[in-house]
Amino acid sequence: MYGVTSVVGIEGGYKGFYSRNTVTLTPKSVNDIHKRGGTILGTSRGGHDTAKIVDSLQDRGINQVYIIGGDGTQQGASVIYEEVRRRGLKCAVVGVPKTIDNDIAVIDKSFGFDTAVEEAQRAINAAHVEAESAENGIGVVKLMGRNSGFIAMYATLASRDVDCCLIPESPFYLEGKGGLLEFVEKRLKDSGHMVIVVAEGAGQDLIAQSMNFVDTQDASGNKLLLDVGLWLSQKIKDHFKKKTNFPITLKYIDPTYMIRAVRSNASDNVYCTLLAHSALHGAMAGYSGFTVAPVNGRHAYIPFYRITEKQNKVVITDRMWARVLCSTNQPCFLSHEDVENMKHDDDERHHLHNTQLLDGSPAKCSPNCNGSAGAE
Repeated sequence: MYGVTSVVGIEGGYKGFYSRNTVTLTPKSVNDIHKRGGTILGTSRGGHDTAKIVDSLQDRGINQVYIIGGDGTQQGASVIYEEVRRRGLKCAVVGVPKTIDNDIAVIDKSFGFDTAVEEAQRAINAAHVEAESAENGIGVVKLMGRNSGFIAMYATLASRDVDCCLIPESPFYLEGKGGLLEFVEKRLKDSGHMVIVVAEGAGQDLIAQSMNFVDTQDASGNKLLLDVGLWLSQKIKDHFKKKTNFPITLKYIDPTYMIRAVRSNASDNVYCTLLAHSALHGAMAGYSGFTVAPVNGRHAYIPFYRITEKQNKVVITDRMWARVLCSTNQPCFLSHEDVENMKHDDDERHHLHNTQLLDGSPAKCSPNCNGSAGAE
């Protein structure tokens, strides 16, 4: 359509820009990639040296770069765009949101989220079958969600088999009246079995306190998380060891990387195609410094600075979380004062969500650019 003669892929995430090796992408070489999970270009943590990356773009003569990834990747794309603009280079920088966590701000959802929720249900179903088959059976499923509990929340609603959903946005406590352990005991007495879904970032403050853990970070600057699934499972076992004539059978399932590695479902396949079309047409029209995604149901070009202002998180005073509580019949584990404080924070978050279409940040390159690069 646009007469593009060369498309290359950068392997290994941002670190790949430092290598002279690129992957030539042709219609034949990418023909079946939608049938596979993972990424054909590879990925990595860290390695973001803005000056070196832009030097690489300049040396290779790349005039369009499409950067695919989650909130951290979009932040990296934003600073690359600013450096490209500062140097006055004729190169469009476009972001494409891809993360199963659905934690990118402003947009309706990110590519990969629907597939992750669908696959997570398999693990929840397995936990339910195991729990239902044993006396006082408990199934604990840990799902991805470092700072945002969307996968756990939507998988819980979709499965209808979950008795308790724990996410980073909603604090909980174990001991005492109204605590999680009391609820587990009550649910077992009432139903004889239960399933708990916990996002990986939930309860990290409780674990750190009990283990005197000192914060450490990975190569991308993310806080390293302790395994809340193993910790919670052990706490439940320890609690019931103290109970006479109350034996339990607990099964812990961690499908973390299974749900990320599967091939995309039909919904995500269609969504990915729409994102690709929007990104390409935007760059060819002369725009730069934007991410493509639907906002309130309409595909939009969103400036990087709006995308990177903050992470998208579950609003626990909204109806969707109320639906989860209704589905599981779990307590909210929050006091009235906690809820009121969160309502105040949520009002500010909703204000940021009211975004507008990109209204003119033209790239300093011709609309008829004849080459592009994809980085993942």
